[in-house]
Amino acid sequence: MKLWDKHMKTDELIEQFTVGNDRELDMYLAPFDILGSMAHIKMLESIGLLTKDEWQTLQKELVKIYRKTEDRTFIIEDEVEDVHTQVELMLTRELGDTGKKIHAARSRNDQVILDIKLYIRNELQQIVEMVQHLFDILISMSEKYKDLLLPGYTHFQVAMPSSFGLWFASYAESLADDMHIMAGAYRITDQNPLGSAAGYGSSFPINREYTTRLLGFSEMNYNVQYAQMTRGKTERVVAYSLSLLSGTLSKLAGDVCLFSNQNFGFLTLPDEFTTGSSIMPHKKNPDVFELVRGRCNKIQALPNEIEYITINLPPGYNRDMQIVKETFIPAVNEAKNCINILTYAIDKLVPAQDILDDEKYSHIFSVEEVNKLVINGMPFRDAYKKVAADIAGGSYKPDHTVKHSHEGSAGNLCNDKIVQKMKEVIKQFDFETKDKALKNLLKL
Repeated sequence: MKLWDKHMKTDELIEQFTVGNDRELDMYLAPFDILGSMAHIKMLESIGLLTKDEWQTLQKELVKIYRKTEDRTFIIEDEVEDVHTQVELMLTRELGDTGKKIHAARSRNDQVILDIKLYIRNELQQIVEMVQHLFDILISMSEKYKDLLLPGYTHFQVAMPSSFGLWFASYAESLADDMHIMAGAYRITDQNPLGSAAGYGSSFPINREYTTRLLGFSEMNYNVQYAQMTRGKTERVVAYSLSLLSGTLSKLAGDVCLFSNQNFGFLTLPDEFTTGSSIMPHKKNPDVFELVRGRCNKIQALPNEIEYITINLPPGYNRDMQIVKETFIPAVNEAKNCINILTYAIDKLVPAQDILDDEKYSHIFSVEEVNKLVINGMPFRDAYKKVAADIAGGSYKPDHTVKHSHEGSAGNLCNDKIVQKMKEVIKQFDFETKDKALKNLLKL
């Protein structure tokens, strides 16, 4: 069944190619397609295109179909083109001609853009909540190991003293900044395209402000042509926020791979978190962190992939947009999987004790020695030269006392400020408005 069917048979090979794996991907959009239809029919009833009885009948049946998406009994039949067609077919089977009235004043074009935006809002809420959990663990680990020293590196050479507290908290604050970008992506997503139809509006006296409120959007995409142009752009903006988040996760996972290497020995992974070798019996490989690194690096390419699919398209719908779903939806799932596994694994890491007691790290305290001389009155450049000469002459004796007290240093992590930073950015999302609206929509 096709909503555009005009009793002309499409070539079978052409149909297979054009449909692709749209049915499988549309399963992710199914609950949101139904919610969008609920808002649409309520608006149609408000302007007289549906009677109150017709609206109530449709609403009741849509709730039944929605419940099928919750208990995973909803399917898109083989002969049905997409989720929009499946929902309309199910309504028509149960309600006859009343089911056919649901598509008045909209197009599959604004319908799918709406589905995608509702899907993205839902996924971003899950991602933000997952990131908050990982953030909390990183802060907790930072506090737990705030006094445990760790070598700091520049140019991959031993540089200055760091700490595990500093290391864990650095990734926590990075997540807070990532959420600022994600909040911007959420804000761009949180605009209602419904009513733009095929990109040129409708001659029906529709009320787009009403559907905006019903669906809990902060506002609408006002210009109907631009509303169509947001398909691809919205996914690209969200992909950019995911790519930045993935950059943080990839770097964290990469550090764990490096620090758990025997030549570093800064971290120990539980045996059950490692895999072995088919030939080397001693191997304990950090595969889970390597896969997080690789998968997150793949996600960082997502904005470019979407850009190259959509970059030279004219206004109005183009079938190229279908391909965006094929790359975007799996990437969202992959990002969630990576956050989830890191959250599970990070607090199982075991930091090594007394790392800086090793002789090879003795020069890491040289800056502390320079600073001590400066505090006692020696000009900095003279102090620098003296310590350099002592190192070269073999007379340098490190003092392992680290006295960093300024904001954000190993001795003053400012984790309370970082926590506050995260709290402030989370407020920008306003998930409550969305959740309340959609909950009420199901009760109408």
